[in-house]
This record gives sequence, structure tokens and C-alpha cells, in this order.
Amino acid sequence: MQTILFGDRDIVPVRALLLGQSLDLKTLEQIDFLAKDPLVVAAGESGCAALFHYGAVVLYGLSPLEEAIFINNLRDFTIVPFASPEVENVEIHRDANSTGTVEGDIIFLPDFDLKSLQILATILAKSVILAYYEIQIASAFERIEPFANRLQHSCWGKQQVGELLKQLGNALAVEHKMVGRVQVIDKPKLLWEYSELDRFYLRLEKEFEIQQRQLVLERKLALVYRTIETSLSLLQHNTNLRVEWYIVILIVVEIFLSLYEMIFNR
Repeated sequence: MQTILFGDRDIVPVRALLLGQSLDLKTLEQIDFLAKDPLVVAAGESGCAALFHYGAVVLYGLSPLEEAIFINNLRDFTIVPFASPEVENVEIHRDANSTGTVEGDIIFLPDFDLKSLQILATILAKSVILAYYEIQIASAFERIEPFANRLQHSCWGKQQVGELLKQLGNALAVEHKMVGRVQVIDKPKLLWEYSELDRFYLRLEKEFEIQQRQLVLERKLALVYRTIETSLSLLQHNTNLRVEWYIVILIVVEIFLSLYEMIFNR
């Protein structure tokens, strides 16, 4: 199968892209495919592509023109496509003496067997979606921080509160997708059947810092939650304080009115 895929090439470019919020794979699973979990289909003249339901695609051995054609053909199956997809590039080198080592952006494999390509695609797909959400969370915190800084010095309106709640919703959506759909820290099902690939997977996971980046992202999410919660609590406190002052003013006004009536209505 690998000869059909890459011919006699010993060096194959690999390109991972996050195309959109998700990919509709139900239709694609009805056509001829090379493997499932993750879904792998033939692409270009002699390459292939691994597709993931959370919007990532990993392309093996495609020229720029073949890549453009393949991605264009995926457009109808891409839900909420991104204008600028997150991208990661590596190369796989065939080395009969290698046991699946990694040196920078080069992965050495004893052979280009389909199962190893699936494992590599899984790691690269996780890497690009982590990169995407790292940017999203950093951007969310940048938008939240000014609100928190201004909270003690200015009055907030519905627009500001709405923006803060919107950022909370975005953070919850990120966490839901990472935990519920992408399952970043979970091992692929493929390893249950092919345990001999476990060491290769762990090596890739360490090289691309999947678990470390996941933990950092979780800490940033927690910080976003705490910032929003603190801001809303302080806002509520300020609102309650204003209400208390309004009540005090009303009581004072009522006392003055009562005194006025007592003095001038004798």
C-alpha cells in the first residue's frame, strides 16, 4: 500500500491544517477509503489525507496544486470554515534503521506503513487545534483584562456586561470542544489494537508537547474563568452598593419630607 501511496519516494512532505470548526465525515465514509479511526483517503496522484471530525486534515505527499484541489473539494464538507487555517509542516523520511525517531520537523520511519501514518496524523491534528485554541484563549484574555481594569473606575452598561458574558461563553466552548470532541490527552483507539505503536505515539506526543500544552491551556482557561467571575462579582457588589445608597437617599428624603410636614403644617 505504501508503494501505491508514495511510489519510491524516501522523503514525503506532511502538512496539517485546521480547516474549520468541524468536518462532515459521514458522507466521506461512504466512499472508498484506505483506513478508519482516523479516516484516511487517497489524495493527489500518489498521496493520502487523514481527516478528523473536529476540522483537521493531514496531507501526505501532495504538491501545492494537489493540496489546493483537495481542500477545495472538502469545502462542501467543512462546517464554519476558517479564513486562515492553522498550519503545521513536517517531513517523514524512510530509514530502515530507524525506530520512529524525531529530529525537529523530520520524523524517521522504518517504513511508510499506514498505521504509523495514522498515529502521526493524530498527533499533528491535535497540535494544530491546540495552536488554534492557544491563540483564541490569549485573545480572549486580552479582551477581558481591560474590562477588569476599568471595573473599579467606571460604570458598566449592558454592552460591557454582555461582552464579558460572551467571552465566558467562548471559553466554555473551547473547553467543551477540547474535552468532549477532540479529547486531546486521550490515546487513539488504534493503539488498543496495535500496541507496538504505543512507544512511537508517546515519542511524538512528547516531541510536540501535547500534554504540556494541554495543561497550559487548561490553566489559561481557569484564569479566564476566575477573571470573569471576579469581575462579575465585583460588578454585582458595586451594583448592590449603589442600590443601598439609593435606599439610603430615599430614606433621607422621606425623613426630610416628614420633618417639612411636621414644621410647616402645625
